[in-house]
Amino acid sequence: ESAGIGNIIIIVVLKDLLFRLWRFKVKPVSGETLAMLHSSDSHPEAQLDFFHKLGYSTAQVHAVQQKFGPDTDRDKVLGELVQSRAGQKQRAVTTLCALVSRGDTQNVGPALQLPVPDCSMEGREQGSQDTLRAVVIDGSNVAMSHGNKEVFSCLGIQLAVNFFLDRGHKDITVFVPSWRKEQPRPDVPITDQHILRDLERKKILVFTPSRRVAGKRVVCNDDCFIVKHAFESDGIMVSNDMYRDLQAEKPEWKRFIEERLLMYSFVNNK
Repeated sequence: ESAGIGNIIIIVVLKDLLFRLWRFKVKPVSGETLAMLHSSDSHPEAQLDFFHKLGYSTAQVHAVQQKFGPDTDRDKVLGELVQSRAGQKQRAVTTLCALVSRGDTQNVGPALQLPVPDCSMEGREQGSQDTLRAVVIDGSNVAMSHGNKEVFSCLGIQLAVNFFLDRGHKDITVFVPSWRKEQPRPDVPITDQHILRDLERKKILVFTPSRRVAGKRVVCNDDCFIVKHAFESDGIMVSNDMYRDLQAEKPEWKRFIEERLLMYSFVNNK
């Protein structure tokens, strides 16, 4: 009975090896490699080298050796590796029929079913979200650009935010001077001002400080907020401003701005 089980394991392994050769377009197995399948060497390092050639990782082999002990028979380790692969939970399977030499059809075993990695759309989207950079938007630059440099168009900011939200970004920050919350005047027109409040409530928009002294407005350099936040969060900056004054101010910011500045244009509100 044990001999029969051993023969079954060898057949399964041969089919597994043939599948790997077909999948990765490796040259046909030589007689020397086939002879390894019947080798009686049980030394752990020799076993590891043997399983590496079959495509198993060091971690997979060590896990089985720790389970049964370092001196476990190689066929037993191989059988466990094959079973653990076939028993992976919630994996799709594909059927592969082993190739046999002409005239040897009587010894053909059952079709071999191998697990297929989970490449679902949900898994890919989750992985991409984990690698997306933070986005820092120059609100004034974007709004004035959308308003043709004549009107502070808050809709342009909303369109920019939506662009990155639709692509899975979660860390989005917009900087706008706080005086843009003031009542619009003919000399500083602004449209869709409510968008600024909506984005502030969603913790996407941040107003940079400003105040009035002796009737004159005193504002801070919002460009500094934008570059500093993007630099510290290892993100990107969305603006058509080259920030040349800040490039000259700090050498580390110069390279960062050159590599992480994302310029844009609006076409039909897109």
